[in-house]
Amino acid sequence: MKLSLQLKLGQQLTMTPQLQQAIKLLQLSTLDLQQEIHEAIESNPMLEFTEESAEEEAPHEETDISLSGEAESDEISTNLQKKSLDEEDITWQEKIPTDLEVDSHWDDIYQNTSVNKHSQDAELSDYEAKDTTTDSLKDHLLWQLNLTPMSEKDVSIAYAIIDAIDANGALTIEIETIHSDLQAELDVELDEVIAVLHRIQQFDPIGVGYRDLAECLLIQLNQLDGTEQMITVGNAKSIIKEHMKLLATHDYAQLMRRTRLTEQEIREAEAVIKTLDPRPGSNIAPPSTAYVVPDVVVTKDANSGQWKVELNPDTTPKIRINDSYASLVKRADSSEENNYLRNNLQEARWFIKSLLSRNETLMKVATRIVEHQREFLDEGEEAMKPLVLHDIAEAVSMHESTISRVTTQKYMHTPRGIFELKYFFSSHVSTRDGGECSSTAIRAIIRRIIAEENSCKPLSDNKITQVLEEKGINVARRTIAKYRESLSIPPSNERKRLI
Repeated sequence: MKLSLQLKLGQQLTMTPQLQQAIKLLQLSTLDLQQEIHEAIESNPMLEFTEESAEEEAPHEETDISLSGEAESDEISTNLQKKSLDEEDITWQEKIPTDLEVDSHWDDIYQNTSVNKHSQDAELSDYEAKDTTTDSLKDHLLWQLNLTPMSEKDVSIAYAIIDAIDANGALTIEIETIHSDLQAELDVELDEVIAVLHRIQQFDPIGVGYRDLAECLLIQLNQLDGTEQMITVGNAKSIIKEHMKLLATHDYAQLMRRTRLTEQEIREAEAVIKTLDPRPGSNIAPPSTAYVVPDVVVTKDANSGQWKVELNPDTTPKIRINDSYASLVKRADSSEENNYLRNNLQEARWFIKSLLSRNETLMKVATRIVEHQREFLDEGEEAMKPLVLHDIAEAVSMHESTISRVTTQKYMHTPRGIFELKYFFSSHVSTRDGGECSSTAIRAIIRRIIAEENSCKPLSDNKITQVLEEKGINVARRTIAKYRESLSIPPSNERKRLI
């Protein structure tokens, strides 16, 4: 074997730092992008936020990024900013007199110009108003336990029971297990543990600490004894104790046969049961609300009737290059300080260019989506057209992975609501005439058909399949069942109601 040298030509794609940064910013959500911008400004002295008041007062040197969706990278303008010190400003040290009276106080000579007592109280009350921290269910129950007169043994039992209650108010551990754990330490009987449990079940919210759904509902029904609905409450208790499964499956014929109640009595009992809370503890500490900020706003021009697509200017703060630091960069200087400033200036330019590229790409993709789904904006979900990533990728001359990054966690505000960009992409089903129908449109049709059905005789999946076939849409029964479950719609036997 002989060794030799050979020359070969080839191409290789290299991920430059600029490209990596652009891809990173492209796939970030609105909140993550704002955090990334704040971190970039904190770490890079060349970047700063654009102050609107400064823009109105005088021209200045800046690199301003417009978020209207029409900005281009070559529209970055540079102006001179002049700053002057106010000659009338004097320091507080110059106001201090040379001699002070012996019996004088600081407040006699100087007035507190920052805040007075009333403003401090107002700020304190405002701070307390903003403190929206809510106690958990466990804290709420322990607070009531401390206000309830009990013996030390009962308090120890109550602590063990409260520790076993989850966020919905259900007891997650068998009462016998709790008794066995406490028996060695406190020498208690099972009846004592059950008695403490019944006492906790009367805490707010009523029914907390329930062992099954029937017990939870019965505890709440016991609070309605002695009211005008006493007979109806008694029927509801009977149904929950003995015929809970029949009520869950809406088998009203069998339920009337076994309870010997009329249809009107069962209807009234069911109405009372519907007022009860099967998860009483969930309302004490509800989950925090997640607010969605749309990246794109779509409006319809009243005159021309055309849909207009714009980027939301409130999603990304406006930033610019700090002209004061940029003016310190010297071309011929190779010192360490000058290299530091030059590198930060280059990174700042790359960062702003990546933001412009992100906005431009997002604008292109959103515009193509609106053009393709114009009928959805005009008529609704039933007019949604099939759309895949490949269609938009070809329209904007980009790769499908780029379209996937753009449409992930990006939202569009339309007159019909706020939707994630991925919502407009759906698979298709062939129709009888050779066309295509979007799966989103089929779900909307199924929802409308079920909403218009007779609640006494709900439509089965097979019947819904036949209705769609009459409309020219060929869908299998199992596909209907899958779409129905994705809409959180129960089967026909559970949708049956008494009228």
